[in-house]
Amino acid sequence: MKLLNTKTLVVAGALTLGSIGLSSFISSDNEMESKGNPACEVYGKIKIVDYGEDYKVKKVDYGEDVKIKWVDYGEDNKGKWKEVDYGEDHKIKWVDYGEDFKIKIVDYGEGC
Repeated sequence: MKLLNTKTLVVAGALTLGSIGLSSFISSDNEMESKGNPACEVYGKIKIVDYGEDYKVKKVDYGEDVKIKWVDYGEDNKGKWKEVDYGEDHKIKWVDYGEDFKIKIVDYGEGC
Protein backbone atom coordinates (compact mmCIF):
# COMPACT_ATOMS: atom_id res chain seq x y z
CA MET A 1 0.00 0.00 0.00
CA LYS A 2 2.87 2.35 0.83
CA LEU A 3 4.45 1.67 -2.60
CA LEU A 4 1.21 2.62 -4.33
CA ASN A 5 1.06 5.94 -2.48
CA THR A 6 4.66 6.76 -3.45
CA LYS A 7 3.92 6.04 -7.11
CA THR A 8 0.78 8.15 -6.89
CA LEU A 9 2.76 11.04 -5.43
CA VAL A 10 5.41 10.77 -8.15
CA VAL A 11 2.77 10.73 -10.91
CA ALA A 12 0.88 13.62 -9.31
CA GLY A 13 4.10 15.61 -9.01
CA ALA A 14 4.99 14.96 -12.64
CA LEU A 15 1.51 16.03 -13.77
CA THR A 16 1.75 19.19 -11.67
CA LEU A 17 5.13 20.12 -13.12
CA GLY A 18 3.88 19.36 -16.62
CA SER A 19 0.81 21.53 -16.19
CA ILE A 20 2.91 24.39 -14.79
CA GLY A 21 5.18 24.19 -17.81
CA LEU A 22 2.21 24.06 -20.17
CA SER A 23 0.46 26.96 -18.46
CA SER A 24 3.58 29.11 -18.71
CA PHE A 25 3.78 28.24 -22.41
CA ILE A 26 0.14 29.23 -22.88
CA SER A 27 0.69 32.46 -20.93
CA SER A 28 3.66 33.35 -23.12
CA ASP A 29 1.55 32.75 -26.20
CA ASN A 30 -1.25 34.94 -24.86
CA GLU A 31 1.25 37.65 -23.93
CA MET A 32 2.55 37.55 -27.51
CA GLU A 33 -1.00 37.97 -28.82
CA SER A 34 -1.68 40.87 -26.45
CA LYS A 35 1.56 42.61 -27.50
CA GLY A 36 0.61 41.90 -31.08
CA ASN A 37 2.62 41.41 -34.19
CA PRO A 38 3.92 44.84 -35.26
CA ALA A 39 3.21 43.95 -38.89
CA CYS A 40 -0.47 43.46 -37.99
CA GLU A 41 -0.68 47.06 -36.84
CA VAL A 42 0.25 48.40 -40.28
CA TYR A 43 -2.99 48.84 -42.20
CA GLY A 44 -5.09 51.65 -43.59
CA LYS A 45 -3.86 54.28 -46.02
CA ILE A 46 -0.43 53.31 -47.34
CA LYS A 47 1.94 55.49 -49.35
CA ILE A 48 4.71 53.76 -51.30
CA VAL A 49 7.96 55.78 -51.08
CA ASP A 50 11.60 55.48 -52.12
CA TYR A 51 12.93 57.18 -48.97
CA GLY A 52 11.60 58.50 -45.66
CA GLU A 53 9.73 55.26 -45.03
CA ASP A 54 8.14 54.14 -41.76
CA TYR A 55 8.68 50.47 -42.66
CA LYS A 56 10.77 48.45 -45.09
CA VAL A 57 8.58 45.69 -46.52
CA LYS A 58 9.41 42.63 -48.56
CA LYS A 59 6.80 40.91 -50.76
CA VAL A 60 6.93 37.10 -50.50
CA ASP A 61 4.92 34.08 -51.65
CA TYR A 62 5.33 32.20 -48.36
CA GLY A 63 6.74 32.82 -44.88
CA GLU A 64 4.88 36.11 -44.53
CA ASP A 65 4.31 38.02 -41.28
CA VAL A 66 0.95 39.30 -42.49
CA LYS A 67 -1.35 38.72 -45.47
CA ILE A 68 -2.62 41.94 -47.02
CA LYS A 69 -5.38 42.75 -49.46
CA TRP A 70 -5.34 45.94 -51.51
CA VAL A 71 -8.74 47.65 -51.21
CA ASP A 72 -10.47 50.77 -52.50
CA TYR A 73 -12.43 51.23 -49.26
CA GLY A 74 -12.79 49.56 -45.86
CA GLU A 75 -9.10 49.89 -45.06
CA ASP A 76 -9.82 50.26 -41.34
CA ASN A 77 -9.32 46.53 -40.71
CA LYS A 78 -6.09 44.61 -40.16
CA GLY A 79 -4.63 43.27 -43.36
CA LYS A 80 -6.41 45.78 -45.62
CA TRP A 81 -4.27 48.40 -47.35
CA LYS A 82 -5.41 51.29 -49.54
CA GLU A 83 -2.70 52.92 -51.65
CA VAL A 84 -2.76 56.72 -51.48
CA ASP A 85 -0.55 59.60 -52.63
CA TYR A 86 -1.22 61.80 -49.57
CA GLY A 87 -2.96 61.59 -46.19
CA GLU A 88 -1.25 58.28 -45.46
CA ASP A 89 -1.29 56.38 -42.18
CA HIS A 90 2.01 54.65 -43.00
CA LYS A 91 4.82 55.04 -45.55
CA ILE A 92 6.45 51.86 -46.81
CA LYS A 93 9.40 51.14 -49.04
CA TRP A 94 9.61 47.88 -51.02
CA VAL A 95 12.90 46.10 -50.35
CA ASP A 96 14.52 42.78 -51.26
CA TYR A 97 16.42 42.42 -47.97
CA GLY A 98 16.71 44.18 -44.61
CA GLU A 99 12.93 44.25 -44.23
CA ASP A 100 11.02 45.14 -41.07
CA PHE A 101 8.42 42.55 -42.03
CA LYS A 102 7.23 40.39 -44.94
CA ILE A 103 3.83 40.47 -46.61
CA LYS A 104 1.92 38.21 -48.94
CA ILE A 105 -0.65 39.89 -51.17
CA VAL A 106 -3.94 37.94 -51.21
CA ASP A 107 -7.47 38.29 -52.57
CA TYR A 108 -9.05 36.89 -49.39
CA GLY A 109 -7.96 35.69 -45.96
CA GLU A 110 -6.06 38.87 -45.14
CA GLY A 111 -4.74 39.61 -41.67
CA CYS A 112 -2.38 37.94 -39.22
